[in-house]
Amino acid sequence: MTTAIYGVGAMGGAILDGLTTGGDGEVLAVVRTPERAAELRERYADRPGVEVVDALAAATRADVHLVVVKPYAVADLLAQVRDSLRPGSVVVSLALGVSLADLAAALPDGVAAVRGMPNTPARVGQGMTVLSPAADVTAEQLQLVRDVLAPTGATLVLPEAQQGAATALSGSAPAYFYLVVEAMVDAGVARGLTRADALALAGQAARGAGAMLVETGEEAALLRAQVTSPGGSTAAALARLEAHGVRHALADAVAACAERAG
Repeated sequence: MTTAIYGVGAMGGAILDGLTTGGDGEVLAVVRTPERAAELRERYADRPGVEVVDALAAATRADVHLVVVKPYAVADLLAQVRDSLRPGSVVVSLALGVSLADLAAALPDGVAAVRGMPNTPARVGQGMTVLSPAADVTAEQLQLVRDVLAPTGATLVLPEAQQGAATALSGSAPAYFYLVVEAMVDAGVARGLTRADALALAGQAARGAGAMLVETGEEAALLRAQVTSPGGSTAAALARLEAHGVRHALADAVAACAERAG
């Protein structure tokens, strides 16, 4: 299995790290500048499955093509490689706002299209990629894409109309949690903790809470209630959060993100 990644910035780099840490097969990295290519060759010199190539070489050789360039650059990239893509290969656009209609117009017949939205925890194998396949994508092709992305974390298949909501709850969501942890760490430092200790405490709380949600499958409200004794310290903290409108602020943030993501 050969996977090409077009664009190795923050998101593309997270996916590349995830694939090379937990996956097998060949990974072809395509970048824009010679300087970036040299940097990647040095960084992945001890990983024989990674090769830095140009776009046309990747288009000719890969089975799955992960397009992680900026949205405005997707059309130019696909115009460059379309005649080199092999029939039966799959192009997965992970660029925000690039629709299946956009992909269909840019790809030749016989090349399958999938729209996706990843997030940066892919770097440590804890990402989520939301996939929306075109109508002609076969079950085997979709499973191939999911298998390719498995080392980066989980995948979820949703209709394309739900990609905006998925971006707000997954693609952008790590930033919300980082902001919460950042605020908690600052508050811990203000209470006398070292920054390193505050980060260790808040970071592990975030990791544990996330694992509880995923592994138990229980509702967040139930897990919250299990931590909250009547009249206790957690109840006091939650009352302050509600008084400051945190629930409303998060709902508003999700709505704003979904509207922008389309």
